Amino acid sequence: MALSSEPVRNGVLNRWRTLGLTGKGEILEGLRADFVMGPEDMPDDPEDTEAGKDLPDEVMQQLCDNLNLLEEMSSIEVRVCTELLIDTGRRPDEVCQLPLDCIERDPDGSPVLLYDNHKAFRLGRRLPIAKVTAAVITAQQERVRRRFPDAPSSELKLLPSPVANPWGTKPIAGIWEQHRNWVRALPDFLVPIEVEVDGEIVTKLLPFDKGKIFPYAYRHSFAQRHADAGVKPEVLKDLMDHRQLQTSQAYYRIGQDRRREAIDRVAVMQFDRHGKRVWRQVQGLLESEHVRREIGEVATAYGVCREPSNVAAGGHSCPLRFRCLGCEHFHTDVSYLPDLEAYHADLLRSREKLMSAFEADDWARAEAMPSQEEIRRVRRLINRVKADLDDLTAEEQAQIQQAVSVIRCGRSVMLGMPRIGQPLPDVRPRRTS
Repeated sequence: MALSSEPVRNGVLNRWRTLGLTGKGEILEGLRADFVMGPEDMPDDPEDTEAGKDLPDEVMQQLCDNLNLLEEMSSIEVRVCTELLIDTGRRPDEVCQLPLDCIERDPDGSPVLLYDNHKAFRLGRRLPIAKVTAAVITAQQERVRRRFPDAPSSELKLLPSPVANPWGTKPIAGIWEQHRNWVRALPDFLVPIEVEVDGEIVTKLLPFDKGKIFPYAYRHSFAQRHADAGVKPEVLKDLMDHRQLQTSQAYYRIGQDRRREAIDRVAVMQFDRHGKRVWRQVQGLLESEHVRREIGEVATAYGVCREPSNVAAGGHSCPLRFRCLGCEHFHTDVSYLPDLEAYHADLLRSREKLMSAFEADDWARAEAMPSQEEIRRVRRLINRVKADLDDLTAEEQAQIQQAVSVIRCGRSVMLGMPRIGQPLPDVRPRRTS
């Protein structure tokens, strides 16, 4: 018997009592007269058989890079629906049924998606979303208003059906067929996969099974991205709109385990401040080394510091005033390459600005001026990391990039991204305009 809503559940209990099933010797003997069943007492129904089957980052990136093709093959509504599935992790029917006015603002101005969880009979749900996702919705709202200028906003759908829908009150029925045709039209998705060759485990770039790319898979990927970013299970449960933690946990692999695997992979591409490779002779880090990384080092802007007093102060007490490239306690690895490149560009901009004409005392200008030695060292370190990457095979590069993606996703939280009660990390896949 399906007990899907609270009135139905407790009505059934009252019926059982009326039939005398709670009396002495009956099957419900001992059931208290004041016993009722609330939503938290009911397990979540299984949503599908693919829980935990998130899409690899390489696949997600290629899908996002080809959203224009999806629009050309179907419609703007199908494209917007797919983008919202990717960004919000909602169920396909929840996105298809969105009303036109589905955005509100929290007191701090952050956008919130309003939707109904029909599956669990939970209406008026609120989901924090990124500003770029809100911009996608706003643009679609404007298109709908232009298409149905005389219809009341309260009756319009965000994704109106293109047929038999003169007033915009009928939503699109779904995107399954259009989505499937789009995925089939795309080139193969090559992903690094470990296979056994001559008794040894090696990584090869192999085609990903396109049958695993369907609208509901974006919900699993949403859960995994947030788990990798360090979002706590209790918060992820609320993001997934589940009643029970166990249901959400079926949607992702434990983020810490994935992060440890990624750290093991990039361990062979560590560098000291001179750009010299810190070679590893073992396949994976020991458990004690993982623990030391947690308590014996602190993140800097483009690497890690192991200077004891700075570690003890959480990275706020550097004896060298954060001149990391001149310190023996500084190490970096391939996952920091984008940060090193950004730092190098910032040094060049700062030097150019300080050399221009504006009022400042000579001593202040000299103190603030980035040194040529620091610029040279950063450039040398960048070139060394890139050269070592170029020496790898295509499969090895793909494996390293996959590990880097996991590590950088978690690092955004480690470096001070807020958790509960504050904005969540933006883990949307990169999107072309």
